[in-house]
Amino acid sequence: MSGIILFNKPYGVLSQFTDERQGEPRPTLADYIEAPGFYPAGRLDFDSEGLMVLCEDGRMQARIADPRYKLTKTYLAQVEGEPDSAALDTLRRGVRLKEGVTRPAEVERIADPDLWPRNPPIRVRKTVPDSWLRLSIREGRNRQVRRMTAAVGHPTLRLVRWSVGEWTLDGLAPGAWRRI
Repeated sequence: MSGIILFNKPYGVLSQFTDERQGEPRPTLADYIEAPGFYPAGRLDFDSEGLMVLCEDGRMQARIADPRYKLTKTYLAQVEGEPDSAALDTLRRGVRLKEGVTRPAEVERIADPDLWPRNPPIRVRKTVPDSWLRLSIREGRNRQVRRMTAAVGHPTLRLVRWSVGEWTLDGLAPGAWRRI
């Protein structure tokens, strides 16, 4: 097996090694990882946190990122409001997005997870409660989890990818990485 790096991407970090945008530079993987020859197997949005898998083998990288292989990705999503059983059932059946219906997701409400504080913290509204979901998908459309929860009336406030296949964030602080 080729080398694999597990990285806990903090909020506000690009999931690539360079920033192509003009203007004020944004943090990238290069600010955290010094491992020549490793490349991300998939992306994680700038405003999302959590597990990224990096590989030095292009075939392994493609296999991890390609939805044809149906590698499960599990997210912890803090959402606005308290989804009822109808909203959860819609997520479980698949949600209609502009490019078509998503594959069914595994989803459950969970207690507030014991996570690191986010910097900056999410916005809190006194009159609108929030709750947490554990959501697992087997595809990777652009901003998919955020669009799915919004489609059922519960916009995502914070999104943490907890696992990719068998790899998890267990024991990995934000900004930390380990080679396996």
